[in-house]
Amino acid sequence: MAVLHSQKLILLVVILWFCMAVCTPPEDPIRCSSKNSNCTITNSYGAFPDRAKCRAADVAYPTTEEELTSIVANATMNRRKMKVATRFSHSIPKLVCQEGEDGLLISTKNLNRIRNVDGLSRLISVESGVTLRQLINEAAKAGLALPYAPYWWGLTIGGLLGTGAHGSTLWGNGSSVHDYVVQIRIVSPAGAKEGYARVRTLNDGDPELDAARVSLGVLGVISQVTLRLQPMFKRSITYLTKNDSDLGDQATTFGNQHEFADLIWYPSQRKVVYRLDDRVPSNVSGNGLLDFPGFRSTASVALAVIRTTEENQESRGDADGKCIGAVLTASLLKTGAYGLTNDGIAFTHYPVVGFQNRLQASGTCLDSLEDARITACPWDPRIKGLFFHQTTISIGLSKVKSFIQDVQKLVDLEPKSLCDVELYDGILMRYVKASSAYLGKQEDALDFDITYYRSKDPNIPRLYEDILEEVEQMAVFKYGGLPHWGKNRNVAFEGVIKKYKNAKSFLKVKQIYDPLGLFSSQWTDQVLGVKDGVTIVKEGCALEGLCLCSQDTHCAPKKGYFCRPGKVYENARITKLESVTIALWGLFATALVGSLTQVTAYESVAHSSTGMLSEP
Repeated sequence: MAVLHSQKLILLVVILWFCMAVCTPPEDPIRCSSKNSNCTITNSYGAFPDRAKCRAADVAYPTTEEELTSIVANATMNRRKMKVATRFSHSIPKLVCQEGEDGLLISTKNLNRIRNVDGLSRLISVESGVTLRQLINEAAKAGLALPYAPYWWGLTIGGLLGTGAHGSTLWGNGSSVHDYVVQIRIVSPAGAKEGYARVRTLNDGDPELDAARVSLGVLGVISQVTLRLQPMFKRSITYLTKNDSDLGDQATTFGNQHEFADLIWYPSQRKVVYRLDDRVPSNVSGNGLLDFPGFRSTASVALAVIRTTEENQESRGDADGKCIGAVLTASLLKTGAYGLTNDGIAFTHYPVVGFQNRLQASGTCLDSLEDARITACPWDPRIKGLFFHQTTISIGLSKVKSFIQDVQKLVDLEPKSLCDVELYDGILMRYVKASSAYLGKQEDALDFDITYYRSKDPNIPRLYEDILEEVEQMAVFKYGGLPHWGKNRNVAFEGVIKKYKNAKSFLKVKQIYDPLGLFSSQWTDQVLGVKDGVTIVKEGCALEGLCLCSQDTHCAPKKGYFCRPGKVYENARITKLESVTIALWGLFATALVGSLTQVTAYESVAHSSTGMLSEP
C-alpha cells in the first residue's frame, strides 16, 4: 500500500513540476458587495491566523499623493479608523484588519509609478504600491541594481518595508530592503490647523526615519520611497548538497564566506543545500535566470490532486508517504537547479552566472493573463491548492548552533517528523544583519523560514503537531528569536515588543504621528504591547498557534491529543498525540469492562429467570 501511495505521489509531483503555463493572476484581496463599500479583506492565502473575517465600510484607491492626503484628512476629520492594503496582501498576520466594521481601507494598488531614476546619484524614487519586480526592472534599465531583496517579486515596496522583508546577506548594510532607504514620504493624521493630514518627508539621518523603515502600517500611509542602489553587477551561483552533521558550525560562518549565501535544510533527510553565491566581474560570460518552481503558474488540477493526497496522508497518519514525497521533491528541485537556467531556457552546469536583476527574485505566476483558473499561483485560495502555516524566526548567530542541534535531537527522537516541512522545500535559512530600524533586526542573525501543512478545519490536529510546536517554541522562547512581522502564528508574537531595545522610541513616534490611533487596530496594539490579548485562549487554540496549551482542552483530547511538556525543550507546552499502544490499551480496557458488565447482567437475568434459558 505504501509503495502504491508513493508511486501516485511521484506521478503527482511530476505533474506539478511540468504543468506550468499562462495562469490566472491573484485577485484583489479586497472584495465589496457594492462599489467600494461594504467590504471584506483577506490575505493572499485566504485566511488569517485566527480565521477572522475582516471587514470595512469602504475602500479608497488613491492615484496620487494629493488624493491620498485628501482621503486621510477626510477620515481623520471624522475620526474613522484606517488601514493600508497592498495589491497582493501577502502578510499572514492581521496587519490589514480593521477594528470594527466601520473603518476605511486605503489601497496602494494605484500608487504604482516609478517617480525618478537617477543614474548619477544611484537613487530610485517610487510610489509605495510599486512591486519589487517593477523596481528591479526599472533600475536595470538605468544600469542599477537593488543589492539585496526578498526572493518573491510580488511584494510592494510599502508592504515589504512595513514588515521588514529581506533577502540574505551579512555584507554591506545587510539584507533588509529598508536599510537601503534614504527617504520616505508618509501621510499621517493631523489637527484641524494642518487640514487634518500632514505629509512628512523623512531623510537619511532623521531619527524618525528609523521608526518609518519598519512601521507595521501604524504611522500612516507611505506614499513614496527613495532607495540607494548600486551599479548593475553579475553573480555566480552554485548549489552544493552535504550531510547536515556539522550544520551547527557551518551555519554560523557560511554567511561571512559568500555574499548572497543561504541554506536549505532537509532535517529528516539529514541533508543541507549550501548556496555558494558571490559577485563576479561583469565580463564573466553568462546570462542566467531564476524562475523558482514554487512561484510559477501551476495547473489547478495538479494542485488539487496534490492537496488531496496531502489531506489523505494526514488523515491516515501516513508519515512514510510524506517522507517519500519529500525525497522526491528535494530530488526534483536539485535536478532542476532550484529554478536556475544558464541562458533563460535550460540548466546545463554550475556555476550559473547572470546579472543581478535576473537572479535575485522571481514570481512568474503573477505575470499572466486570465485563463479561468486553469492554472494559478500554487496558494491561490480560489482553487484547491496549497494551504499552510509559516513559522519564520530570526535567531542570533551566537545561538544558531545550539538551536540547530536541538532540532536535530528532535529528529533523532522522531526521524519522520519534519518530512512535512521538506514537502514545502525544506527550511530556508537566510542571513540578516542588525538594523538601525526601531523594529528591525536587533543583532546579526539567521532567519529560519519553515512552511508546513495546515488543515482547512482548525479543529483537526496535524501529523507530528507536537514536534513543529516544540521547534516553534524553542526558536521564540528558548533562543529569543524575532518573528518576521509579515508571517507567523500568534504564538510567535507573545511578548515580542520586549525584544526591541528601541520599542519606546517607536511608540513615541507613533503617538506623534497618529495620537488618535486611527491607523492602529486591536491586533497591532497587542503585538506592540499597548494592549494584552495576542494569545487567544479557547478550546483547541493550540492547534492553530493561537495559544500555548496549558490544559488538555487547548488541544484535541477527543482525538487523542493532549497538552504535554516538550521532549527536548521541557518548558515547551506541546499538543501531543498519545502513543498508539496506550490508546489501544485504553480501547481494550473499555471494551473489556463493557464485556464483563454485559456478562454480569446476563448471569443476573439467567439466575432470576429460571426456566427461561435452555439449550442454545
